[in-house]
Amino acid sequence: MAGVKEIRTQIESIQSTRKITKAMEMVAAAKMRRAKERMNASRPYADKMHEVVSHVASGHLEYQHSFTQQRENVKRVGYIVISSDRGLCGGLNTNLFKQAYQSIADWREKDVEVDIAVFGNKAISAFKKYGLVAEKGNLGDRPAMDDLIGTIKVMLDAYRDGKIDRLFLVENQFINSMTQKPRVTQLIPVVASTDEKLSHHWDYIYEPESKEVIDALMQRYIESLIYQGIVENIACEMSARMVAMKASTDNAGKIIDELKLVYNRVRQAAITQEISEIVAGAAAVS
Repeated sequence: MAGVKEIRTQIESIQSTRKITKAMEMVAAAKMRRAKERMNASRPYADKMHEVVSHVASGHLEYQHSFTQQRENVKRVGYIVISSDRGLCGGLNTNLFKQAYQSIADWREKDVEVDIAVFGNKAISAFKKYGLVAEKGNLGDRPAMDDLIGTIKVMLDAYRDGKIDRLFLVENQFINSMTQKPRVTQLIPVVASTDEKLSHHWDYIYEPESKEVIDALMQRYIESLIYQGIVENIACEMSARMVAMKASTDNAGKIIDELKLVYNRVRQAAITQEISEIVAGAAAVS
């Protein structure tokens, strides 16, 4: 059994660690509130864009954009994976990567090639072995659209040029502060709306021309979904880190309590040993 000094050193070390995890928990909680505000502010725009584009995909339009046209013979697909830049956020990235690996493996079983673009340092490390066509790390807590457009453009150009036949987004969905759900969604071709009211022959009225409007709409649509995925992932990251650091702080407290019990037993045993030696020595002298 370890001595009194060793146990005291362990207790002090774990107490220092607990202070760090408690501070990280408080920082993550503060950042999570701000991240949720940004996420909630961008959601209505992304949802409305999704609604409009889904309607466009289900209509009999004068101008058919390539993003709404289904390609039957799929030879190559693209993935955009969104992860955090840092760890210490529980199984957030691990669960996301498992979902991505499974989806990629399903396509490869069908002899379909895969191109991957990623956002976030963790995804860069995880998917580098696959050979990335584009990457962007160090996004920070408040990413700007200007920093994302380059990576997004690589994948959109690949679809326009016929290099990939489908484009998927792998992201974390923020359910609540305790729950984050990884998901894989198809970005292109756009999935048509299932609204029965739009099942008849119809089209929008455009100003100026349908081509200009739809081209700009599709570009903004993809950008808005990816931006929403990134700000949502930041909220997921902060929530997961807050929960992970709270669990670490609680576990550190339990270990400290257990070590204190052991420390008191060892200290009491040492005192008892010293008293026994003193009594034995006194008896020997007398």
